[in-house]
Amino acid sequence: MTSGRKAPRRLSIFGSTGSIGQNTLDVVQQLGGRENYEILAVTGNDNVDLLAEQAKSVGARLAVTANAERYDALKAALAGSGITPAAGVSGLAEAADMDADWVMASIVGTAGLQPTLSAARMGATIALANKECLVSAGDLFVDAVRKGGGQLIPVDSEHSAIFQSLDEDQRHAVERIILTASGGPFRTWSRAEMANVTAAVARAHPNWSMGLKISIGSASMFNKALEMIEAKHLFDIRPDQIEVIVHPQSVIHSMVGYTDGSVIAQLGSPDMRTAIGYALEYPQRPALNVERLDFARLSRLDFEAPDEQRFPALRLARVALERGGLQGAIMNAAEEVAFHAFVEERIGFLEMADIAEAVMDLMISTGAASSMDDVFAADAEARHRATELVATRDKAA
Repeated sequence: MTSGRKAPRRLSIFGSTGSIGQNTLDVVQQLGGRENYEILAVTGNDNVDLLAEQAKSVGARLAVTANAERYDALKAALAGSGITPAAGVSGLAEAADMDADWVMASIVGTAGLQPTLSAARMGATIALANKECLVSAGDLFVDAVRKGGGQLIPVDSEHSAIFQSLDEDQRHAVERIILTASGGPFRTWSRAEMANVTAAVARAHPNWSMGLKISIGSASMFNKALEMIEAKHLFDIRPDQIEVIVHPQSVIHSMVGYTDGSVIAQLGSPDMRTAIGYALEYPQRPALNVERLDFARLSRLDFEAPDEQRFPALRLARVALERGGLQGAIMNAAEEVAFHAFVEERIGFLEMADIAEAVMDLMISTGAASSMDDVFAADAEARHRATELVATRDKAA
């Protein structure tokens, strides 16, 4: 599927040092490497040694660390390679302005919003692994992709599954989409048992190998909450058409239900390279070295309703969807602050949802976004309010 090209496709990997970025580079190598793809830019954060190693391995033109203080270290690591080092917001902007055909958007958090938006405006196909682009700026981001003339292809396993199961000729017949959730490491735990868990315990996902932020988001089900909001914008459906079901085996990645009662599901081993490969070569299905499902060994697939009392993030997503406007951006920003406070042992695991809900209620009158400035302003205010709430809890402790 790649051999028919006259020239290699130009790729940029935003967040190349994270788990999604590393898997993306693995897929690129599996599918022919430099013969079929030209890597324009790779970006990372603090791990400049890995970033430099990646850049040299794939022959990238530009390597960017988001941490401006790590520029000198990156420059030294790239010395003699001919690869241009860059850093900070300006470096990310430089990467976003390169003429890429395809961009992997996997920078974690709101930090990935501006460079991904810029790449969308350039007309690149956006392989979206950054939830915040749609959660915080859904309509604006989708509009930017449309106006840029590019395409938006989801990489999250759940949204990729829906994308693969959705018959575009039958969009009128879509009744519901069903996001599956593993339930994370605390699926059967009580709230009392979860109250005192540490970040080290919360990051231990039973099925997937992921970074710290995503792993803890899975444990709290905030990841699933963000995916609910993301799904509304990706698939242009009503909030009441979005369902969540807990599926501990993580074999069915998500489903689409139609008005005739049919449910179409996408199944596969829990390996992000499948969704990445599909996004990279869409609409073709590349040959990938990933584990094949052994149905006889599986023997059973289990499902259970999510418990919104133990995992209130799901309820908060419903609230954000019902309120609309900037509530998604507010919830996301507050949760990011609360996440860092939890990792730093300043608040407990259950307090992350408490802080997000409190900030959402404090900013309930915030209207819809007419520009990205509105999104960034709401994000900044939500972070400020969440930081104040964390400080209050610090003093109480």
